[in-house]
Amino acid sequence: MPTMMSDSAIGTEIKYDAIVIGAGFGGLYMLKTLRDELKLKVRVFDKAKDVGGTWYWNRYPGALSDTEAFTYCFSWDQDLLQEWDITTRYLTQPQILKYINHVADRHNLRQDIQFETVITAAEFDEESSRWLISTNDGRKYSAKYLVTALGLLSATNVPNINGIDQFKGELYHTANWPRDANLNGKRVGVIGTGSTGTQVVTAIAPVVGSLTVFQRSPQYMVPVGNGPVSKEYVDNIKRNYDSIWEQVKNSKVAFGFEESQIPTMSVSEAEREKIFQNAWDKGGGFRFMFETFSDIAIDEKANIAAQDFIRKKISEIVKDPETARKLTPRDLYAKRPLCDSGYYATFNRENVALVDVKANPIKEITVSGIRTEDGVDHELDVLIFATGFDAVDGNYKRINIRGRNGIAIQEHWKEGPSSYLSVATANFPNMFMILGPNGPFTNLPPTIETEVEWVSEIIAYMEEEKLSSMEPNIEAETLWSGTCREIADKTLFSKADSWIFGANIPGKPHTVYFYLGGLGAFREVLHDVRKDNYRGFKFETQNSSDKKNTLTKQMQKEDA
Repeated sequence: MPTMMSDSAIGTEIKYDAIVIGAGFGGLYMLKTLRDELKLKVRVFDKAKDVGGTWYWNRYPGALSDTEAFTYCFSWDQDLLQEWDITTRYLTQPQILKYINHVADRHNLRQDIQFETVITAAEFDEESSRWLISTNDGRKYSAKYLVTALGLLSATNVPNINGIDQFKGELYHTANWPRDANLNGKRVGVIGTGSTGTQVVTAIAPVVGSLTVFQRSPQYMVPVGNGPVSKEYVDNIKRNYDSIWEQVKNSKVAFGFEESQIPTMSVSEAEREKIFQNAWDKGGGFRFMFETFSDIAIDEKANIAAQDFIRKKISEIVKDPETARKLTPRDLYAKRPLCDSGYYATFNRENVALVDVKANPIKEITVSGIRTEDGVDHELDVLIFATGFDAVDGNYKRINIRGRNGIAIQEHWKEGPSSYLSVATANFPNMFMILGPNGPFTNLPPTIETEVEWVSEIIAYMEEEKLSSMEPNIEAETLWSGTCREIADKTLFSKADSWIFGANIPGKPHTVYFYLGGLGAFREVLHDVRKDNYRGFKFETQNSSDKKNTLTKQMQKEDA
């Protein structure tokens, strides 16, 4: 078992066994595993003032997880699963942050976390096989292992709109929401109608003076179905948690329900309508897409049936026919499934207006609001950007990360981010990624646990075998990217413009960013790679003369 390094520093360079970037779900579990199980000396850095990651920053009104509460948590603390009080079907941002804070306190994690610190550079030193880390306070650190737990959705995306700097009102991004924001009675504009935008629009409409929603793409949405849960509901979950987690970890989307095996067109139109209606009444975006029928995401006829059902609901809910028309999507139902708390009905309010910026683009942001191409000035006191994130690799590009031969991560990923098994990338030895590129498109906590545990196992293996470094073969990484592309191309997701393929960022490569084969299949791949002596990785060790010998474990099978 690995031993802890001493507290000594080399000059101003403070040494650790492992440095972790990020104190959200991934960073906290990585810290606990490396520190408590592997007995390594670990330091976590985060730019925030406290734990929480994405949920620390996203404090906007209406912020809600669309994963049901009983699976939006850690499975590894079985006592906490029994102790934690589940009160609602879904969790709001304050509820999630309370849970994460409790985990940090319960396991004494804060003592090894350095808050309000930004990692500005990380460079792999080939002579020592260590990562050299620089922070914004001028300090220097080094570690054998660098683990990036940066989050999929954390690098904010602010669109480059002419005149943005001259707006004299309040300007907010939902991912950096100010604690003292006051919208009561104000004229508010919201740009963006993805998951975040629809949540914030629904939440603030009752309190603002007027609300203008600037919509680029209408969305398919179903109700979330949130609300209090009964004691019987909670008791049943806690009594069956072992089987629940077994199902989650072997399922596709890991949301805690059995995915349908029934093709859409295998039942009558009346039966389809009944199944869709039951899902609509129960709520949940992923449930609607994956629990109703087996082929909505892969068969266009099935997809059209789901489209038609949601379109009909929009026309029933929204009273003004022109507004309903603008809110009705006409493309594939093949983006991230969304759910809402009354978004469509919000447009029945007299103080809410919708602007279709595809038909009538934003010309500029003015001193007092937004001017559209038709010459109309939309006067605003507050402008909210709900424009999402430079997802997956956005935060990596904001750090000066350099691997072998000084190669920058931006250069390595110039054609789009890539990885081997989501957790590592060629030319960046001993750097492990939690939720790196081409990982499972799922409920995130079970995937985070899967990757943290696998990374911990490979680090333990390296320590036991006295290996100095590891990294994937470029061939293995290329094969994994090909596998992810092949699977994505079998779905309808690849045929829609979506952030999950990089389409929301101008100039960003439109490529595959996720493994769409499901969590269960992903776990099988990880198991097989580990069983086959970490197939696809190459390792280096030190001999008695301190000269490096390379031990290469080449990819043996193309289906890795």
